[in-house]
Amino acid sequence: MDDLLPHFLVEARELIAQAEDDLTALARDGGDGAAMDSAFRAIHTLKGSVAIFDMAAAGRALHAAEDLLERMRAGTKTLTAADLATLVALIDQTDTWIDAMAQHGALPDSADAAADALIAGMAGMAGGSDAPAAIDPTAPAPWLEALLAAHAHALGDGALVAFRYRPDGDCFFRGDDPLAIVAAIADLRVLEIMPATDWPALDALTPFDCMVTLTGISGAPLAELRRALRFVIDQVEIVAVAPPAPARPPLSTAPAAPAPPRAAPLRVDGARIDALADGVGELIVANNALAHLADEIARTEPRVAARIRAAHATLARAVGDLGRAVSDVRMVAIGPSLRRLPRLVREIADALGKSVTLEIAGEQTEIDKSIADDLFEPLLHIVRNALDHGIEPPETRRQAGKPDHGRLTVAARREGDAVVIEIADDGAGIDSARLRAVAVARGVLAREAADALDDAQALRLIFAPGFSTASAVTAISGRGVGMDAVLTVVERLGGRVDISSIVGQGSAIRLRLPLDAILTRLLIVRCGEERYGIPLDSILETASVPSARIVPVGSGRACVLRDRTVAVLSLAALLGGKEPTTPPEPVSVTKLLVTQTEVEPVGIIVDGFGARIDGLVRPKAGLLAHIPGVAGTTLLGDGSVLLVLDLPVLIA
Repeated sequence: MDDLLPHFLVEARELIAQAEDDLTALARDGGDGAAMDSAFRAIHTLKGSVAIFDMAAAGRALHAAEDLLERMRAGTKTLTAADLATLVALIDQTDTWIDAMAQHGALPDSADAAADALIAGMAGMAGGSDAPAAIDPTAPAPWLEALLAAHAHALGDGALVAFRYRPDGDCFFRGDDPLAIVAAIADLRVLEIMPATDWPALDALTPFDCMVTLTGISGAPLAELRRALRFVIDQVEIVAVAPPAPARPPLSTAPAAPAPPRAAPLRVDGARIDALADGVGELIVANNALAHLADEIARTEPRVAARIRAAHATLARAVGDLGRAVSDVRMVAIGPSLRRLPRLVREIADALGKSVTLEIAGEQTEIDKSIADDLFEPLLHIVRNALDHGIEPPETRRQAGKPDHGRLTVAARREGDAVVIEIADDGAGIDSARLRAVAVARGVLAREAADALDDAQALRLIFAPGFSTASAVTAISGRGVGMDAVLTVVERLGGRVDISSIVGQGSAIRLRLPLDAILTRLLIVRCGEERYGIPLDSILETASVPSARIVPVGSGRACVLRDRTVAVLSLAALLGGKEPTTPPEPVSVTKLLVTQTEVEPVGIIVDGFGARIDGLVRPKAGLLAHIPGVAGTTLLGDGSVLLVLDLPVLIA
């Protein structure tokens, strides 16, 4: 049973996310039949999944929700705001139970009481009756006429009910067994199993798709038949028949169409994919070594070197294709990392007495799985911070001329070789002057250092360890570890954090994360006798400018590049070395590597540019672990170790 739990947790959270999306759609349009059907299927499948484990309380609550949704789909119950609130509460509670199963392998002791409360709420709202909708006598059903004509001898006496069950093509993947479902119908007198459509050629046949239609006639009461088919009611037409009267038309003249065929997902242990990625990285190192070997042999055996270079070019193409294929396998939609936020926002907002609307965009944006797995923690801290410190209470918002409902937006998008996640709120914003005062009061900075900070630098004080503007520690914030943890995790993932804010209007925090966690495109630069790697995504451009155009400005230096004044720093100085003291010759040229800071572009003087390589960057460890400005290391083709620099940290 323990072997099934990891698979259950993945699938259950996907179903929770689907149900949340469907309920959000129903909140916008209560008559959205597709969303209603999808919510029913998600809850039905989830109920079947929890039955495998010791989750009886969850199963009872989900069964009650299933019955409530069935009445709505049958038209005997109207969807209300109270219904939606109860269903959302059920999904939130189920999500909490799933978290408990992940952490402890069992539901908490309070599960039965929570389930009873939810069931009581849904029972009070159910209302209605099980009476079928009126049958339109002017809409004959050809399938029913043919069924009655073919099996008139087997019908017997009394009222009958006919049905046509057309299973979704992917019903097997949801755990539905059409034959078992139909076999459970009481007093089944006729059953026909026919192909749903013309079967494709054998080489185009998908054996895991359901491609049959089941029609039959039962002597059981209509309500009993509906109960037997309630799990697949959206795929069924049911008609009450009174022999020997002509066949009546179906209750629903617009049954749900079978879902189009889809490829079955293949679930692979993440560790196996990680091992494959590591292997690709080692192949790239070996490939780079082959190029270096060819250069060495060229000095004595040019013909052999040419053959090695040809083999190297072929190998490089194959390794590149393999690397891209492995990267594609590791890419996942960012949606699952974002979909746990709605419940958290509701819970935190309720605890704070605030009204907040959460908007999520870009859920289909793809990112490396190893990065997606670590995203939830920083997102959680940022959202908590926005709800506690950013969005004001309703009364305060009214006094400021804002709507009572605060707005929190989480949007993901791809920018070049990076994924940007922006978390923005329309709250009070961040007062940089107050941040300086708090930093001084809490001993984070001296008064002189705090006064020397500009507004952009002051905003970054929220990432300082132990820094908090809260006057007291609460269950939500106040310990000064949340935003520090955000910066730590994002930098460990090879990304960076930017922040902007306007007092009275709101704040935005942007996480810029690498798209690919396997390989990093690097530019090799020379500084004195040493070589360093710089990630290409941190480089705006490289330039060669006349040394005379770099002039002193205040306590620093600057030059004009593309009609814009750019501050100039020295890589040697940033690394703790010394710059040449002799002035440059008038005809000399200075090589600049231009990078973007939070405020403006900055040029960094280097002694030379080398090759661009794909490198497997290993996290810094050992003696390098506590050296700021070093992102990690990678191996070059000659076997030497290349330090990879973190420019934003070096410049800060």
